[in-house]
Amino acid sequence: MATTTMGTPAARLRRNIGLAVVAILVLVWTLLPIYHMVMMALSPDGEVFEQHLWPANPTLENFWTVLTAGDHFIDQFWQQTWNSIWVAVATTVLVLAIGTLASFTIARLRPRWGNSLSNAALATYVIPTSFLAIPLYQAMASYSLLDTSWALIFSMTAFASPYAMWVFTQYAKSGIPLELDESARVDGATNWQIYFRIYLPLMKPVLVAIGTYAMLSAWNEYLLAFLLLNSEENMTLPVALGSFLNTDQVPWNLLMATSLFYAVPPVIIYYVFRKNVTSGLTAGGVKT
Repeated sequence: MATTTMGTPAARLRRNIGLAVVAILVLVWTLLPIYHMVMMALSPDGEVFEQHLWPANPTLENFWTVLTAGDHFIDQFWQQTWNSIWVAVATTVLVLAIGTLASFTIARLRPRWGNSLSNAALATYVIPTSFLAIPLYQAMASYSLLDTSWALIFSMTAFASPYAMWVFTQYAKSGIPLELDESARVDGATNWQIYFRIYLPLMKPVLVAIGTYAMLSAWNEYLLAFLLLNSEENMTLPVALGSFLNTDQVPWNLLMATSLFYAVPPVIIYYVFRKNVTSGLTAGGVKT
């Protein structure tokens, strides 16, 4: 059989070169904003907007100012960092607890309304977050939770839990045989024992994936944090970064240095759990 044009070595070489060029262009496009952030963060005052490929007098002073909270823009930096960590961790724990309990009920106990509830959970994402912001504000005000971290935690949990429940349910139905539950019940195990000793250990890949998703969503949330948190000591970092723009003379070098500190935790979390995120989110996609 004659070799087709697309299968010749020359054609494959051209295709590989084309893919490499596209990959390089995408990489440059992606890294260019990060490069500008680093360049501005290393620039001293008065040299931020000079037209150079690299700062003429690079300095680490802006990073030191952030670490020591030595400017009025970031005098609550460490408190706001803790607020962001607390909101992200608490949201993750609640989402995993609610999602696994709901999916265990639907996938293992098999109530008649289980499939309908699992599918209906995704319908909640039809409504944009911005449409629900005011009702959420009123709800938190009625419970005296405004300007507290719990207002943001409960709100983020409400948004992330339906997706978590659906993914957990699909994974449990396709990846965890019901025979394991039946064998455990024959040995006298209760539903709670099955949940803790069988269900949760076997859900580890998708637990990591959804936990990462919930944590990053809570860490990066701005709209609800801006709406529900008012005081500087209760703000999360995204809202604090936005407050830099409330002045006519924005300290862009300090803003970029703070932004780089803010961007480090998501990058670390992603690269630590990236394999689990991919495998966990795709494991339940095909029925076995």
